Amino acid sequence: MKTKFINGVSSLPSMSLGLLVNENVLEVQPDIVNDCKDIIRPDEPDHQTKRKAYLWCKEFLHGAWTCIDEDDFQISVIRGGLSNKLFLCALPEKQPSIGDEPRNVLLRLYGEILQMSCNKRDSRQSNTENHFQGADAMVLESVMFAILAERELGPKLYGIFPQGRLEQFVPSRKLSTDELSVPGIFDEIAEKITRFHGMRMPFNKEPKWLFGTMEKYMDQVLQLTFTREHHLRNFSRLLSYNLPQEMDSLKSTQCLIKCFKSANTDRQRLMLIDFEYSSYNYRGFDIGNFFCEWTYDYTYDKFPFFITNTKKYPTKAQQMHFFQRYLLESHAGFENLSEEDQQKLKEDMLVEVNRFALASHLFWGLWSVIQAKISTIEFGYMEYAMARFDAYFELKKKLRV
Repeated sequence: MKTKFINGVSSLPSMSLGLLVNENVLEVQPDIVNDCKDIIRPDEPDHQTKRKAYLWCKEFLHGAWTCIDEDDFQISVIRGGLSNKLFLCALPEKQPSIGDEPRNVLLRLYGEILQMSCNKRDSRQSNTENHFQGADAMVLESVMFAILAERELGPKLYGIFPQGRLEQFVPSRKLSTDELSVPGIFDEIAEKITRFHGMRMPFNKEPKWLFGTMEKYMDQVLQLTFTREHHLRNFSRLLSYNLPQEMDSLKSTQCLIKCFKSANTDRQRLMLIDFEYSSYNYRGFDIGNFFCEWTYDYTYDKFPFFITNTKKYPTKAQQMHFFQRYLLESHAGFENLSEEDQQKLKEDMLVEVNRFALASHLFWGLWSVIQAKISTIEFGYMEYAMARFDAYFELKKKLRV
């Protein structure tokens, strides 16, 4: 049997999901060449990237990878990454396996924005100190990925280097935005988030990642010059001033989950992936971020490559169901509480999570403004930023905060 892989690894700027595709042959859906803004989407990377990928695979992988010729090395671009550049590296079909080495691996090359510090910037710090803070953030992410791989909560890890990593390639298809609300999937997401939040990690337990990173993004935005967005500086300050102060008191030393992806197993359909924006942080941000993702469809094949529909934000009933599942897993004795006490805990989470949904809109709006300036990935980053800012004000008005 010849196995083909779907060209669809999820790496969106916030929570996304993939489903297990259980067919014998996973058919590739050809990419559509977009003529908008003269975008060219090559199937293969440039020669320099291909050369580096070959050397990384040869160095970090074992078995047949150590003896293939560069001319036989296979690599193709994987669509969907908005922070990183993703590639599928494969052994040629004519090359027999020597041992249990993987025949396909995912190469993830970090984007420039991920080199930025994830800590609050101190104006007294030197450029060297800021550089090392950015390096620390990448070390944290690599450790997070390695631990989850060992515990079989994430893809296997094959190699780490300063520019990125080699990881398990899991055949999958993208989960549509509409599928996020499917009850079975919805419940499994709650289970995965709860399990992840309950893990102990060897990191600083202070939940300073979110607002520290937002402050750094804000500083970066204010330093950028956008001719057609000349009001952006005042607009970003306005967003900062309107962020509800109550969120600062809703502290919870939890880890950020960014993405999910399917696992090729009968025991689970979803697997945690992409931890570039992970740290001990606020549980409300994770869940609020997930709820926000109900309203964005990234499968649109024309510029700006996404569609927004804020009416798809989960209803109160859907949110309360999620909180019920979450608290059953995370709160010892929750099932023994009175109905009134259970309702109180869920109502408290409702306020907490929706306040952090505002933070999600602001965070990814600022992130996208920076990406519009520095990223070479084909995506309407500035359009996405404005969509997130608009959604921020829309939700803020609805919440009356």
